[in-house]
Amino acid sequence: MTPRWITAVLDTDLPGGWAVARGPDGFLIDGNGPLFPREWLKRQDLSVLAEHGIGHLDGEPVYLLELDRAAHIEGCHWQGLRAFMLGDDHTLYKVLGYAAQIGTWAREHRFCGSCGQGMTQVPRERAMYCASCDLRNYPRISPSMIVLITRGDEVLLARSPRFVPGVYSTLAGFAEPGESAEDCLIREVREEVQVEVSNIQYVGSQCWPFPHSMMLGFHAEYAGGEIVPQADEIEDAQWFNVHHLPPLPASRSIARYLIDLYVARRLGHAEPVLPG
Repeated sequence: MTPRWITAVLDTDLPGGWAVARGPDGFLIDGNGPLFPREWLKRQDLSVLAEHGIGHLDGEPVYLLELDRAAHIEGCHWQGLRAFMLGDDHTLYKVLGYAAQIGTWAREHRFCGSCGQGMTQVPRERAMYCASCDLRNYPRISPSMIVLITRGDEVLLARSPRFVPGVYSTLAGFAEPGESAEDCLIREVREEVQVEVSNIQYVGSQCWPFPHSMMLGFHAEYAGGEIVPQADEIEDAQWFNVHHLPPLPASRSIARYLIDLYVARRLGHAEPVLPG
């Protein structure tokens, strides 16, 4: 079966196709969603920084209009990427998640980081080029480790002050240069709750609606130590029994998947599937 969404570098000189518009407030959306006829969208009064051909959805080309600022278009409004993640159309979320990554990367590389000269898009390649330095910049991915720590029927969950009130989740953090995924996981757990872990097992991955972020999901077993939440980062952290869990993250998130997977295995239930 042909995937509904396939990323690709498309020629912006070609006519037609669909387009999404992204600005500081998210994606432009109307009653039919965020996909607009490209030629119609380009005729609107939009402050376009750049246009990028990003792929094919159901065989149709899709383009991104990265905007300098939001604009008012009759019958339309702006919606953030997280709201699409919580919606029913996961394929649409993947399209917009990719568009957001490409738009952020291109916006941040309009000028060369070495000499300060303007950069140009490389035809037929996802790269920005500085002719003065002969330097190419490609979209980068920042790996983040996310881990569910378990102790028999208990799972260690924590909450950040930034979370929705009452919600607890798994621990996570970005990898530092030179770290392996396992090194990062062990360090982050020590920093955030001061416990030790063992038997680290990779579970799966998911792109996350933050710039450049790729979440690598793990399961680890508790190996020792008392929970001491990291000041300013962790508001609370506790062991929760799998029969009595607190409010949890959104069902489409890898954090929720790690929790649901362990609970299902512990209780003998059908295992969930991580949204692709």
